[in-house]
Amino acid sequence: MFSRRMLIAVGIGLFVAINLIVISLTSRQNFDVQGPENVLITLTAPFQLAVQRSVYFVSTVWKNYFACVSAARENTVLKQQLTLAEQIENQNRELTVENARLKKFLAFSSTASGTYVAARVIARDPSPWFKTLMIDKGERHGLKKNAPILVPEGIVGQITKVSPNFSRVLLITDRNSAVDALVQTTRARGMVKGNGDSSCSFVYALRKEKIQAGEVIVSSGLDQVFPKGLKIGTVLAVKKDHSHLFQDIIIQTSVDFDKLEEVLVYKQ
Repeated sequence: MFSRRMLIAVGIGLFVAINLIVISLTSRQNFDVQGPENVLITLTAPFQLAVQRSVYFVSTVWKNYFACVSAARENTVLKQQLTLAEQIENQNRELTVENARLKKFLAFSSTASGTYVAARVIARDPSPWFKTLMIDKGERHGLKKNAPILVPEGIVGQITKVSPNFSRVLLITDRNSAVDALVQTTRARGMVKGNGDSSCSFVYALRKEKIQAGEVIVSSGLDQVFPKGLKIGTVLAVKKDHSHLFQDIIIQTSVDFDKLEEVLVYKQ
């Protein structure tokens, strides 16, 4: 008995042999197909067509597969290049914005009297009851406790704690902060105290003083901490109560504390 594998092998061998004979016969010039040869060609032609189409189909699928694989790889590489380009573009934007800020700092420090040390804001107090931040400069950079912290827009606060490489800054919006100040136009005296939010109060301004919304409040220099004439903010609202000796004045600080990234430390 012949095994199934042997029968399949014999069948394939006969099929290949018949195809070779047919190809040899049909390749002759002026060959007239007749008799048994005509029958042979008739029987094998459909198989040859099927084999040819199968080979073409497999070849096409194989080429398309490699084309898809190549396109997928190229797409991955292009995505990586696009991501890198976007990162570089974003870094360039950040450098442009930072360069503009530092130019303002340089212009301010070159026109103002005294010596300044530039520092970066590295942390903020998350507590809603305290308005403080940390900077990356300390005793090794010549900083001391109570040193004023400024930006070109105005007063930020003062150092309350200093370590070799870092310092804690109390913002003027903190309730524990106080800056001796005056109205720039009328020279009316008072004290700027923090309200624990983005605003401050101008307290101890006598009721007789004429103070209006929009007027600028600056440091007086009498507290021996902040240099004279530094901008603190502008008057938002004024309330006079005839039963009180002092006015109730709310001011908006000139510094946007939520956007602070760099500051200047004034070295006395």
